[in-house]
Amino acid sequence: MRDPGEEDAGVLVGGDAYGGVKLATRPKKPGRSPRSRRRSLIINGALSGAILVGTGVVWATPRQIGSVDAGVSDTAPRGAMNILLVGVDKRDDLTRRQQTQLNLGREVGQRTDTMMVIHLSEDHRRVTVVSLPRDTWTTIPGKGDHKINSAYQFGGPKLAKQTVEQTTGLQINRYIEVNVLGFIDVVDSLGGVTVCTPVPINDPKAGLNITAGTHELQGADALRYARTRATARSDLDRIDRQHQVISALLNKALSAGTLANPVKLASFVNSTLRTIKVDPNDGLIGLATQLRDVSLDDVRFADVPLSNLNFRSPTGESAVLWDKQGARELFRRIGADEDLGKPAPKPTTSATQAPAQPALTIPAERIAVKVTNGTLITGLGARTKQALLSAGFQVPGQPGNKPAKEHKQTVVRYGPGREDSARTVAAAIPGAQLKQADVTGIEVVVGSDQPKIHKVKVAATPNTTPTTSATPATKTASQNICKKQA
Repeated sequence: MRDPGEEDAGVLVGGDAYGGVKLATRPKKPGRSPRSRRRSLIINGALSGAILVGTGVVWATPRQIGSVDAGVSDTAPRGAMNILLVGVDKRDDLTRRQQTQLNLGREVGQRTDTMMVIHLSEDHRRVTVVSLPRDTWTTIPGKGDHKINSAYQFGGPKLAKQTVEQTTGLQINRYIEVNVLGFIDVVDSLGGVTVCTPVPINDPKAGLNITAGTHELQGADALRYARTRATARSDLDRIDRQHQVISALLNKALSAGTLANPVKLASFVNSTLRTIKVDPNDGLIGLATQLRDVSLDDVRFADVPLSNLNFRSPTGESAVLWDKQGARELFRRIGADEDLGKPAPKPTTSATQAPAQPALTIPAERIAVKVTNGTLITGLGARTKQALLSAGFQVPGQPGNKPAKEHKQTVVRYGPGREDSARTVAAAIPGAQLKQADVTGIEVVVGSDQPKIHKVKVAATPNTTPTTSATPATKTASQNICKKQA
C-alpha cells in the first residue's frame, strides 16, 4: 500500500536490447522545490537501474515490473552491490511488421545480446559499468566451454547469473532483464539521441547507413546504431557505441528541457515497464534515495582486458579470450570497491621479498644487440657476441671497445621505448645491470664478471592484443558524450 503523498521514480534501460525499470522512493521531504525533486528522482532512477539511459517521474505500481527467478539469494544490501543487466534478444513475441521494420529477422527463441555488470560503490556515489563481450569464450557450468551469451539459451536467468559470477569472481546482488522493445520508446520520448562515429557505417543487414560525424538519431535508427557490428572491431566497437548511447541518453534525461517536462518522462517510463523483469522482485524500493549526489562524472565505463581478439574455438566459432591476469585484477578492484579512475594501490613489499618481475614479452630472435668490451680482457667482446648469437639474439657488426676499461659488472643499456626488449637481454645475462641510457637500440657493455649467457623462454604470443594495465581503460559518462565542435 502506497501513501498518497509518495512519489515513484522510473528508469529506462537502453543500448542494445533495453527496456525500462520502475523504482519507488521514500515520501517527499518538505522544503525541496518540484524541480529539485524531479532532478533527484531522475538521477536516482537512472543509476539505480544501473543501465543509465534515461529516467523519469512515473506514477505506477511496482506490480508493473515483471519478476524472474535468477537465483539471487542475497537481498540487495545498502552498501556496495553488483547488478547484472541482461538484454534478451527475444523476437518471437514481435509481429512480422515489427521484425521487418527493425531488421531483426524471423528467428525465434531467446539469447543474451547484451550483458553488463554494474557496480554501485558502498557509499552509492560511484557507478562502474563493465560490458561483457558476447563472444567471450568461457566455461558455462554444467555445459562446458561456449560463448558467454549461450548461458541464457542453455539455462535461462539462473545459468546466465551463475556463469557471470564464475567468470568474473563477483557476487551478483541484483538481476535485471530487458527485451528488445523498450529502447525505441526511450529514445523517441526524449526527442532522439546525439551520437558521433569516427567512421562511416553501412550495414544493410541492420538497415543502417550513416556517414562519419555527429548525428541526431530517433528510436529505430538509434537501436540499429547500438546493435550494428559492421565496423572493424565488431562487437568491441558495438560496446563502445552502446556506452556512448547510454551516456547520451542519461545526459538528455538530465537536461533542463527534460526536467521541465515530467509528463513526457512519465509517458515513456509507463510504456516500457512491461519490458522489465527483475530479481529480487522488491521493486528496487529505497535504492533511489541513496543516489542523490551522483553525476555524469561519477559514472565510469570500463573495458574487460582481452588477450586474443581472433580466437578460433574447437567447434570452429570465432570468439575472444580475456587477458586472465588483467581481467582478474579488474574484477578484484571492482569487488574491493576501488575507484577505477585512480591508479591501483601499490602492494607493500617486505625487505626480504623481492618484487615480482613482469613477464618477458619480446623473444630473442626479434632483438638486435650491440656488444662492447668494457675491460682489458682480450677477445671478451667476440666471445660475448658468439654466446648471444647462440642464445638466439641478433648481433650485427663487430664488437667494439669502451674507452674506460674498468667495468666490473656487465650492463644492458637501452634507449627510450626499448625496455621490454632490454629485459629479455638482461634475463639472458644473469647478474647484468639494466639501465636506460642515451643510446639507440640496445647495447651490452661486457664487464670483468664475464657472465654466462643462456637462452630464455618468452611466453607465446599468438594473434593477441594485450591490454593489461594497472589502471584499466575507462571513460566517464560525460567523456562519452559527443562534444560540439568549436
